[in-house]
Amino acid sequence: MSPAEEEKSLPLPERWPRASKFALSACAAAVAELVTFPLDLTKTRLQVQGEAAVHRNGAAAGQAVPYRGMLGTAAGILREEGLGKLWQGATPAVYRHIVYSGVRMVVYEHLRDSVLGRSEDGSFPFWKAVVGGMSAGAIGQFFASPTDLVKVQMQMEGKRKLEGKPLRFRGVHHAFMKILSEGGIRGLWAGWVPNVQRAALVNMGDLTTYDSVKHLLLLNTPLVDNSVTHSAASCCSGLVAAVLGTPADVVKTRIMNQPRDTQGRGLLYKSSMDCLIQTVQGEGFMSLYKGFIPTWMRMAPWSLVFWLTYEQIRRICGVSSF
Repeated sequence: MSPAEEEKSLPLPERWPRASKFALSACAAAVAELVTFPLDLTKTRLQVQGEAAVHRNGAAAGQAVPYRGMLGTAAGILREEGLGKLWQGATPAVYRHIVYSGVRMVVYEHLRDSVLGRSEDGSFPFWKAVVGGMSAGAIGQFFASPTDLVKVQMQMEGKRKLEGKPLRFRGVHHAFMKILSEGGIRGLWAGWVPNVQRAALVNMGDLTTYDSVKHLLLLNTPLVDNSVTHSAASCCSGLVAAVLGTPADVVKTRIMNQPRDTQGRGLLYKSSMDCLIQTVQGEGFMSLYKGFIPTWMRMAPWSLVFWLTYEQIRRICGVSSF
């Protein structure tokens, strides 16, 4: 058998390992995103609630919107907008995770196995895991930033309707085209800096924690590489990711949701640092953790669903465990 014929006889994961891992992680991420999306919507609404910069610019004049907690926000969406609105913006969110999770998982494994190099016993030094996780998250989020922008803006459409404002978008395609026409290519990457910063922090919590905890358990406990170990590691990763990523997520959401001029420049914030300073000065430090509970409550099941699905899909397809 010639080398070409031998290569063709190999299963797809062995012929195209990176493309296969991209597809598998994208599938697992899509499942996790759809299951937990209502919590993401609740979190986004909480993060723009009581925005000091909006009030200073007079955009909320005459509106006395009472503060709502997580349950109040979710109940308000159900009561005022309907059950289906809990998944408003889910389509670009799934698109985002197909790109984001696919890229970050492939990049992390490449860095871990080929660039940074893990030990012969399968362990991976913590500092290398931090570098790999942050790098993979930043690269993945940069490519996925336009879909994240559309997701955030579509999640706010229901609120605009209740406030008597005209809806901005008719659908995902219209949202992309409108943002592109108003701000050009650069407009699709509005808020990419805090977006990438958030992704680097989240993946330092998610990828780094999951990989480190999983192999720590395998090397130092009687646990084996199964769903129990995957569940324990994913629970830890969800909590750490929420703690590290929420402040950057608040900044990212506000920058992406702010009104813009004809050149695509933000009218409320000049940069992510300006947004951070205005938020802390106007609302206090803890405002950076607005939406933390739904963020954590989403990240914990998201991580659990993603990692369990991802590990099982890899096993079924004949790909080695993460």
